[in-house]
Amino acid sequence: MSGIIAQNSGRHTGLVKAGSSAGVWNLIQTQTASASSTISFTSGIDSTYDEYVFKFINIHPSGLNRFQFNGSIDAGSNYNVTKTTTVFIAGHDEGDSDTAFTYQAGDDLAQATGFQDLMAYGNQDADNDHSLNGTLQLFSPSSTTFVKHFIARSQGNIDTNYSVDSFVAGYFNDTNDVDAIRFQMNSGTFDGTISLFGIT
Repeated sequence: MSGIIAQNSGRHTGLVKAGSSAGVWNLIQTQTASASSTISFTSGIDSTYDEYVFKFINIHPSGLNRFQFNGSIDAGSNYNVTKTTTVFIAGHDEGDSDTAFTYQAGDDLAQATGFQDLMAYGNQDADNDHSLNGTLQLFSPSSTTFVKHFIARSQGNIDTNYSVDSFVAGYFNDTNDVDAIRFQMNSGTFDGTISLFGIT
């Protein structure tokens, strides 16, 4: 059978339509950075949804810097949640002379409280043709039973003129609820837009 199937009934052909109450993206908040040192989401991350997604668009730094994030368990008073992460990248330079596909051991964290880089393998640049776009998924942040897993993917043009696709995954190793997320450069300021969605 082919064509549109009214609901997801386990068929493997045709265009399958999700159930009427599944997979809905609910915009919670959008913030715009303009020469901002940080952008923090201190509300809207609660038990309403099991999955939250941040979309960051045209993140452009003031200098040679890296885009980062961290979580909070005290409504944004501190951003220092213990986390363990893994990072790998795929890269290709503009001159078509080099490629890379590597595990970035120097960019992951092991039971560390610092900010996690979302772009590995070099720095972003302030050039107008350099920016970063991507997503960060956060799962069950209000659970007080389990650690809080996250997956991030970012695409950017770095200072050495490589197109870099960065993959970051890990977990906040804390059973307290994660109720705030902060984005920043490792130094300096940035421009761009970040939106928070709750996924039904």
